[in-house]
Amino acid sequence: MSQLPEDKVQGEGDYNAGRRYDKATREFAESGKVEPAAHDAAPANQAEADELKKAEDIGKSHSKGEGSMVSDKRTAGDQR
Repeated sequence: MSQLPEDKVQGEGDYNAGRRYDKATREFAESGKVEPAAHDAAPANQAEADELKKAEDIGKSHSKGEGSMVSDKRTAGDQR
């Protein structure tokens, strides 16, 4: 049975993939493209907003709830 070198850790994800994701996320956040992307992702109309809310409610119905680290006083504008 062969083992992977230590720098090729697999399972919960590998270190290189994590670093690539972190770098791409940081670059996007610093690019000034976040606000336009958020605007583009917003529901186009009330029917779409209702559909998204329904899907969210269905997803939450399967959840075990929020973790103890999440505040109950959170609002839609909070970035956590």
